[in-house]
Amino acid sequence: MPEAVLAPGARIECRSAEWLVRSLGRSSDGQQVVDVVGVSPFLREKEARFLVEVEKAAGSFKVLQPEDTALVSDPSPRYRDSLLFLEAHLRRSVPTDNALVVGHRAAMDALPYQLEPAAKALAMPRQRLLIADAVGLGKTLECGILCSELIRRGRGKRLLVVTTKSMLVQFQKEFWTRFSIPLVRLDSVGIQRIREQIPTNQNPFHYYDKAIVSVDTLKNDRDYRYYLDNANWDIIVIDECQNVAERARGAQKSQRARLAERLATRSETLLLLSATPHDGKPESFASLMNMLDPTAIADPSKYTKDDIKDLYLRRFRKDVIADLRNSVKERDTADVECPASEREEWVFALLKDLKLPDSDAKAKAGQLFKTTLAKSLLSSPMAALETVRNRLKRLAAATTPAPADQAALQELEPLLAAIGPVEFSKYQCLLQLIHADWGWNGKDPRDRIVLFTGRRETQRFLVEHLAADLGLPAGAVVGLDGAMPDVEQTRVVEQFAQEKEAVRILVATEVASEGLNLHYLSHRLVHVDIPWSLMTLQQRNGRIDRYGQAQQPQIRYLLSCSRSEGMGDAEKVLRLLKRKDEQAQQNIGDPAVFLGVYDAVGEEEEISKAFESGTVEALEQRMDANAQPYLEQGSGDNLFEELFGSGPSDGADITADATPPLEVQQGQPFSLFPSLWTYVDTALEAVGEQMERRAEKLDLRADHEQQRLEITPPSDLQRRYDRYPRELQPPRGQRLVLSTEVAALQRALEQSRRQDSSRPELEYLWDLHPLVDWLADRGQITFQRHCAPVLRLSDGLEAGEVVMVFQGTIPNQKGVPVVQEWVAVRFAGTGLNVEAVEPFEAVAERLQLGRKPYANPNAAIPEHLRKQLPYAVRKANDYLMSCADRWTARMQPELQAQRERLKRLRGRQVEQLQLSFAADQRPQQIKEKRRLAQQKAIDVRFDDHERFVNEVMTIEPAPYLKVVAVLHREA
Repeated sequence: MPEAVLAPGARIECRSAEWLVRSLGRSSDGQQVVDVVGVSPFLREKEARFLVEVEKAAGSFKVLQPEDTALVSDPSPRYRDSLLFLEAHLRRSVPTDNALVVGHRAAMDALPYQLEPAAKALAMPRQRLLIADAVGLGKTLECGILCSELIRRGRGKRLLVVTTKSMLVQFQKEFWTRFSIPLVRLDSVGIQRIREQIPTNQNPFHYYDKAIVSVDTLKNDRDYRYYLDNANWDIIVIDECQNVAERARGAQKSQRARLAERLATRSETLLLLSATPHDGKPESFASLMNMLDPTAIADPSKYTKDDIKDLYLRRFRKDVIADLRNSVKERDTADVECPASEREEWVFALLKDLKLPDSDAKAKAGQLFKTTLAKSLLSSPMAALETVRNRLKRLAAATTPAPADQAALQELEPLLAAIGPVEFSKYQCLLQLIHADWGWNGKDPRDRIVLFTGRRETQRFLVEHLAADLGLPAGAVVGLDGAMPDVEQTRVVEQFAQEKEAVRILVATEVASEGLNLHYLSHRLVHVDIPWSLMTLQQRNGRIDRYGQAQQPQIRYLLSCSRSEGMGDAEKVLRLLKRKDEQAQQNIGDPAVFLGVYDAVGEEEEISKAFESGTVEALEQRMDANAQPYLEQGSGDNLFEELFGSGPSDGADITADATPPLEVQQGQPFSLFPSLWTYVDTALEAVGEQMERRAEKLDLRADHEQQRLEITPPSDLQRRYDRYPRELQPPRGQRLVLSTEVAALQRALEQSRRQDSSRPELEYLWDLHPLVDWLADRGQITFQRHCAPVLRLSDGLEAGEVVMVFQGTIPNQKGVPVVQEWVAVRFAGTGLNVEAVEPFEAVAERLQLGRKPYANPNAAIPEHLRKQLPYAVRKANDYLMSCADRWTARMQPELQAQRERLKRLRGRQVEQLQLSFAADQRPQQIKEKRRLAQQKAIDVRFDDHERFVNEVMTIEPAPYLKVVAVLHREA
């Protein structure tokens, strides 16, 4: 027999102890590293990492051989411990196909389209994907489904999520409650807590395997950037990734882009999430694609859909409406026209003839101060007053006098200051809408209101006055803005989602328009002012009009109406924006196609230009022309068609070229038990008996009808929870409550909002829950080191028949199992001739193992079983090798195709490099030095990628076999 292969699932002896191999990898200098968990009693569940060659040189490393397995008796009733031992090993078997096995069973009502990103990613050699679904379709959940699948496959032990600071808590909670993925939150408080807990020279990213951190924390904190560069993860998720794309605008974004480039090299799996991934510039989108696959694009200014089609998935609401019909109700929108008060009319009249020659002479089109002033006035007189006063301060401090501007603004200032709440028409209309039209009184904690404004001064006014004027108690109206510290933002968002909190109205600026779930207790949203950007407007509406909203969304737009011409075409602009947002929602997809700039700031500038020049009608015609192709059937050939809608059609027959629908395969891993609940119940019974033998008692209550249990975690389970973030742990001394029903968790989430608790009192009991993971680890160490139980069955087998059960694993050269087979080797009697080799699942089904009770006679183990074992090992090895041959034959064409693809792409990048230097006028010596440096970067990039492909698609030379059990019947 060849030497046993080191692979996940193997048992090793190292440093006088037994360890279970969890995963394999390479150190920075290329040495093989093995991650293990302790099996020996004094090291049980202790994690360690060994350098294989170092340990072998010291004579302390040995992979246990299957022929040396000791066959032992199982004294438990009905062979319970043997079944748990088998089941634990089955649960540690890694799925080797692309079928979803756990993600679709997470704590959510997953819609078919939400499973497609995971299916697409699992079919890739490595999972690097942009999930670019439109606002409100559930990108966080889609990401969680994929992460769950990778964790189940042993490729998600270390996970880093990078998001905006306002999203930290929401993302953490979604991943824990729905997927049992515990992320340590590294906000400003979390960072301080970690630094208090660990030595100053220790990398916190090594201390915690799963973490979530704000992009600005990593960008700004030099210490964390150093730690980041010295850590690796299995999965990195970058949420709202449009913020880290390369853009020409601003140094801050450039910092974020550099951060993202570093992150992209720290993990094999990279998931990017964004509803607005493109700003209209091919170079910007190429920067995201290059993070995913630096070999895909030769020229960032010129590439095709075919170059990157495997790297992203983009759907709009119109594309998945069939799935959404039963989950999301159509929104109810309406304008609320607000006739200006007399004092406001005075301001509008003055604004008509307002001249600011000094300021506007220096301004670009679309950036006139008069436009800025008009937009602030459309928000509130208070915002306009702040704008005027800030401008007067700057003019007073300027070195160049501007007397005309100062005089004009000084005339306007007292008129604005004279407008109070009573004269503020939009505010009075808001009170009328809330009180009279909606009949809202704030008494129902499940009926809350979101108000959006783009101006901080408007926000301050509303927070200051609304509570008193609506008869609400203190704390009922709260603000949320980008100037707040991350912890304060988190607190406000949490309060808005908790029923027992006093907050009833959230007054938010644009910081809340990206990503936040505000729909749990709110289905009413009011735009106090309308942003001059369709992208921002869509993001705002998506806070309550999204997957999971149980009520019909009620969205209202407050529109200022004036008899004066002082606001020019402002009213036309606002109505145009609202119309185009509704048109995009119904039949286009992305509203950005109307203006074609794909950037919120750029949209505002375009609309401001039309407003200043009086060409709003022409702007609408241009928007309609831009959108017309997207109302037609797209050709499927253009990248931007899929990114921003359906796209232009040339009338050609596209049937043959159309991308086939993504097929989502779902599987159910084989189990000996009829249900997860049966397995957990049986395993906890064994735990209770073991604790009784140690004079301890398992505190457990189980409701079999509702499949709900309450348990005080034993010490080894409690230690696992102690490693989790404090906010995810049950309070000390309190029972852990679990249920297998998704509906029960949904009720618990709702209850937690009523009870002012950020943590639901019930956790979802499923395959990835820590309790199930703990039980599987215990099950694997039921018997002593390198032992397999013998089960003497009274029926089901022929008289004298022997079945030896093996778990066989063949990893690829990256240590990931690609062939995982459970093999049953059958002998007809006491002889050494093997009768047959077949899949264990067929034998287990035939015997109804785990479902049919078999009496345990506690009989002695026949001697012939030990003699038959080496022959069974040989046959099992032959069976695994035949599986390996089939796998290799299947992989060879794909491996060759990948090699040819990389060769072709390398040639394109080299060709592009030569073209870029051909027109370079710099001295030859400088050119050649730069060219050689870039050529080297291309070579490194492609050599690394080809090495990865070879390692993934090439297997180790021999299988690892483990004897798991022996079944026999007396002659």
